[in-house]
Amino acid sequence: MKERIGVISAILENPKGSQYEFNKIVSEYKRIIKGRMGIPFDEEDISVISITVVGTLDEINSLTGKLGNLHECIVKTSISKKELDI
Repeated sequence: MKERIGVISAILENPKGSQYEFNKIVSEYKRIIKGRMGIPFDEEDISVISITVVGTLDEINSLTGKLGNLHECIVKTSISKKELDI
């Protein structure tokens, strides 16, 4: 199956309330995750997270969908048009 490179960006508007579930979901997809960067904005009570993934469209969309269903979590994804033979 063809894979693509993608970037998932997430904003947690209440990190204390959603961070545990967020990390639990992300750990379920560790096979496709190649990098992760998080920046906390403690004074604003917001966290910004960027996750680089390599996987099939189904895998990337599944991860994005689960994260997007979390309360106070805004998620956007960019996926490359180029398909990889991995």
